Amino acid sequence: MVRKALAFAVAVAAVTTFATACDSGGSDTAAPANSISTAPSTAPSAPAETTPPPAEQPTEQPTEAPERLRSGAKGDRVVALQKRLAELGYWNGKADGTFGGQTTQAVYALQKAAGLSRDGVVGPKTEKALDQGVRPKARSRSGYVIEISKKRQLLMLVKDGEVTQAFNTSTGSYERYEQEGATHVAATPSGKFTVSRQIDGWRNAPLGLLWRPKYFNGGIAVHGANSVPPYAASHGCARLSIAAMNYLWSNDKIPLKTKVWVY
Repeated sequence: MVRKALAFAVAVAAVTTFATACDSGGSDTAAPANSISTAPSTAPSAPAETTPPPAEQPTEQPTEAPERLRSGAKGDRVVALQKRLAELGYWNGKADGTFGGQTTQAVYALQKAAGLSRDGVVGPKTEKALDQGVRPKARSRSGYVIEISKKRQLLMLVKDGEVTQAFNTSTGSYERYEQEGATHVAATPSGKFTVSRQIDGWRNAPLGLLWRPKYFNGGIAVHGANSVPPYAASHGCARLSIAAMNYLWSNDKIPLKTKVWVY
């Protein structure tokens, strides 16, 4: 009996020692594998975690896309936009840091050349067109020619086959309208013409006011207007903004006898 009791006591002691070997000593962090404690304890504790919890990784904040530039915007980004437009030949006046009507007209022209939606807002696609240096292509190959693309709604100054400047224009809408009891179609005829006459001021024409018109096909002219949308909307003339028409006159960009190609 004494031997059995003694053997039982040894077995109990061995089990107790094994249990205390997994004790973390009250710490929330597991001890290294080569430093397990063998010190006796009067009461068993909960087994320690064998691996530490993974460290919390910092969450990366998503990079915000730059704000779209549109009419009314101001600042250095607008200055950079205006300079880049001018560099590519899209006339927009002085780079003054204010996104106004002239800059909107130039953005329209760029978007037309790039085949983008014509909303006048500089978003990712328009930014890409700026970065890629998108410019319209000319059809003429020699001499100085004013080219008017009805498909793209662009008016271009072309020298020896290279587009030097491009403007948003609005040509004939091809809608029907009534005048003096007759029905007409608002068309801008295609062909090759020459600037034959001009008026340095407002022309109160039967179908509306024309600012500083340059006539190249009968009563059809390149002229300034208060409204120049990015789509065909005129009665047949090629509209430009008032500011653009003033620039063309002041710099003698469309003198008499200038060739005009409409296609």
